[in-house]
Amino acid sequence: MDSRKSLDPTSIGLMVVLCLIWGLTQVVLKMAAADVTPLMQIALRSGVAAVLVTLLMVARKERLELAGGTWKPGLLVGVLFALEFLLVGEGLRFTTASHMAVFLYTAPIFAALGLHWLMPSERLGMIQWAGIGLAFSGIAITFLMRSGVGPEINTADMLFGDLLAVAAGMVWGATTVAVRCSRLARVSAAQTLLYQLAVAFVLLVIATILLDQTTIRWTAIAWTSMIFQSVVVCFASYLAWFWLLRHYMASQLGVFSFLTPLFGVAFGVWLLNEPLELSFMVGAVLVLTGIVMVSGYGWIKAQITRK
Repeated sequence: MDSRKSLDPTSIGLMVVLCLIWGLTQVVLKMAAADVTPLMQIALRSGVAAVLVTLLMVARKERLELAGGTWKPGLLVGVLFALEFLLVGEGLRFTTASHMAVFLYTAPIFAALGLHWLMPSERLGMIQWAGIGLAFSGIAITFLMRSGVGPEINTADMLFGDLLAVAAGMVWGATTVAVRCSRLARVSAAQTLLYQLAVAFVLLVIATILLDQTTIRWTAIAWTSMIFQSVVVCFASYLAWFWLLRHYMASQLGVFSFLTPLFGVAFGVWLLNEPLELSFMVGAVLVLTGIVMVSGYGWIKAQITRK
């Protein structure tokens, strides 16, 4: 019997806070980019967060299980995690934080497609297929009907950055599928997170060296970004999310998925003065609607049945 509960005021409040934090993440990366490149920030935050997760596991007396063969899928999700954030770090050099927030969070769409083909219990319903169609329509509108965004922004560069953002969303979706379809689905959240963070740290440090993005200027905003990214985002928020997934219904939590990119766009406009072109706004509405229809399918179906 499923012991997960329906959402209550505590879980709703925590979910809104998490979405706000995740929506702010890309904006903070962009704000500190002049002092520390986004890729270097992501590499360093992964390393710091990996140490924090290790300390937490030691405090809990939780051992890293390798005998069961979890290291193989662990290495895979670590590589995928590193690739995702390599794409994010590079994408933020070319596109806005607002665009990155929307396109990165198409991940549930790609995860749903992968699980549909690999797990019979995860077959997509008609509402979800409609949501996928809306999301891809939104992406197409944003890419093909692009309007001017001002002389300070190169449209070709932004298009390239947006492509990297969508690719990052695809890789994130693939990571979810890899976790769900492997032995990692039966280990603790801390162990799965540690695999991702540790492998990503090693690979992303190598990437920063190869791409010549190692310059760091430790200004106040750089320190603020690193503390926020490492402690709040990669450590506290991820563990809180896994706790929510263990105690509450995932279908109901998925209804909040649209809030993160919504917060991301709002913060990008407010804190970075990023422009919003009409094609992006129309496309973003379709993408966000599609994400809710896919991620919140269980809740939507329950509401329709109840009525």
